[in-house]
Order: sequence, then C-alpha cells, then structure tokens
Amino acid sequence: MNKENKSELHKVTHNKKALLEALQKSLGVVTTACNIAGVSRKTHYNYCDSDEEYRQAVADIEDVVLDFVESKLHKSIEDGNVTAIIFTLKTKGKTRGYIERTETYYKNDGDNLPKWLLDE
Repeated sequence: MNKENKSELHKVTHNKKALLEALQKSLGVVTTACNIAGVSRKTHYNYCDSDEEYRQAVADIEDVVLDFVESKLHKSIEDGNVTAIIFTLKTKGKTRGYIERTETYYKNDGDNLPKWLLDE
C-alpha cells in the first residue's frame, strides 16, 4: 500500500471514529453529528452503505438512544405525566383496547373485495 492510500485509509478511519463519537453525543441526530465531526451527511451514509461494522455501530447507538428515551418516558409516567401515560397506552396498550381508531387490513385475493375498493 502506497503512502497516498495509507493516508486516505487513516482519514476514513478517523472520520468514522469521529462520526460515531458525535452520534453518541448528539443522541443519534445525523446532521448534528456530521457538523461536530466535520463530515458531510453523504459521507456518513456512504460509510453506512459500504461498511457493515460501521452500520452496526450506528444501529447500536440508535438502540442506546431509544433505551435512554424510553427510560425518560418511564420516569415521566412515574411522575404522573398524563400525556406520557396516554401515549404509552395508545402505543403499547393497543391489544387491551387503548386505541383511537380501528385499523382494517384487506388482503387482495381476487373477487372478495368490493368493486369500489378495487377501483381506487
């Protein structure tokens, strides 16, 4: 490997590390992380497309962020925040009837659907 290729590899490795650290700091907000790391959004997404290890590290950060936010939601529920309680019931309590609308799914298996539905 020549000096130029080594330099490019070092730059990419540095950028990936900086982006991952910035993603942790920004709670996974890509634009903010890219600004912190001095790397374009396109570069971040190119890394995601081409590097499985980088993509997995980004997914791991997203999981940690969701865990963090979910812990905040649970704290809000413990504190009696009615909005947080309602949100949780609407999202996690659907099977117990906490819904605002009924979701209906149709399977298109030929002539069993009404004609007016097929015309749309």
